[in-house]
Amino acid sequence: MRQLIELQQQLVPDLLEVMRKRYMILHQVMLSDTIGRRTLANALDMTERVLRAETDFLKEQGLLEIHTAGMRISEQGRSALEQLEPLYKSMFGLSELEEKLRKAFGLSRVIIVQGDSETSIQTKRELGRAACQVLRGALKPKDVVAVTGGTTIAQVANQLTTTTAMKDIWFVPARGGLGESLDYQANTLASTMAKRTGGHYRLLHVPDHLGEEAFASLMQEPNIREIVDVIRSARVVVHGIGDAMIMARRRKLDSEVVAEIEAEGALAEAFGFYFDRSGAVVHQMQTVGLRLEDIVNTELVIGVAGGKNKGEAIAAVMRFGHNDVLVTDEAAALEMAGLLEEN
Repeated sequence: MRQLIELQQQLVPDLLEVMRKRYMILHQVMLSDTIGRRTLANALDMTERVLRAETDFLKEQGLLEIHTAGMRISEQGRSALEQLEPLYKSMFGLSELEEKLRKAFGLSRVIIVQGDSETSIQTKRELGRAACQVLRGALKPKDVVAVTGGTTIAQVANQLTTTTAMKDIWFVPARGGLGESLDYQANTLASTMAKRTGGHYRLLHVPDHLGEEAFASLMQEPNIREIVDVIRSARVVVHGIGDAMIMARRRKLDSEVVAEIEAEGALAEAFGFYFDRSGAVVHQMQTVGLRLEDIVNTELVIGVAGGKNKGEAIAAVMRFGHNDVLVTDEAAALEMAGLLEEN
């Protein structure tokens, strides 16, 4: 495919540019759900006159629907986007970057979406959409899916849909609550996923961070023990990745513990564990939910994270070696590729 694209660039470069432009229009409309022409023109840095000609063409082809409230992508347009995605990635080198990261970190699959989710909510939504595709394709009857919290996993939860109800799938939180916005807590996201897919969910109503005595006491409770056993039986884990220092402060850890984590070289946080540059766990929280050995033994671990400033943190968690799939964005992927070249 790459050779064909290079020939097209030599013989008919205008064709690829037109294809890229129309792909970007459809893609932006899909991410926005419904969008006006002026807003779309600003988002794509395109004049309204040029955009009108392109959207009129896409409407004639049955790929766009234009209503008084704005433009929406049609089912035919959505299908065309899915079919064009591999070609688009090859055109702009994302396929090569995916393969480079896949080999470097020993993953089964890497998916890269265009842009920087740190600066673009549309890119963060696209991260969520791409992760939904991976999760849908991986689910099996009677699966238990454990999910962590966070704004990126919220995008996965809010976009997860299925054509038929998944009545025998269970969604559970990977850990207790973080104590931040309810919208982004693992309990909320697990229930959202279940409701959107017709599945079931169980909740874990305990704090995320516990002292030794409180942890031991809670684990004696039969109801808590039962839900923890379900969580630890998960075949699939979907998790985000955070900056170690930001997450430590967000969890309101003691200043001494934060200083200790920093001194140990922690760069990243995932599942309540803190990782250094090499992927070694340098600190772990006393938390009710998934343990390190559960992650190691989980059949499918899907990491979803992006943003240029998170590139180093994502790379650290990937070096831990127990992820199977990484869904990230172009900005983070380029940062990781740069780190690989330095080593």
